[in-house]
Amino acid sequence: MERIVISEASVPAFPRGVKFRFNNAKQQWVILAPERLLEPDETAVEVLKLIDGKVALGTVIDKLAAMFKAPRDVIATDVVAMLQDLADKAFLIDAAASPHAQGAAKTAAGGKA
Repeated sequence: MERIVISEASVPAFPRGVKFRFNNAKQQWVILAPERLLEPDETAVEVLKLIDGKVALGTVIDKLAAMFKAPRDVIATDVVAMLQDLADKAFLIDAAASPHAQGAAKTAAGGKA
């Protein structure tokens, strides 16, 4: 499998079988994947809430910089590194790089492919 490289031009999405959901029992956000579970921290949750498989990462970074009133370049460095780590572990894909990823991202977000 070819490594996905996350950049500001990427359109990050959750692949088929991976879901980002609020776990009512634990009262926390989780990323669910086959036989895997991640419990992202509060900062990661704010980033992941903006991942929809439709919006370029640069736009997400702009929103986060405005939301946290932080320097955009600092936000960009941290967000790209975090999402690259998730992509390396197959928790994220780049919907812009794969023609069939759009359907998978929509399904992971709860819609129909």
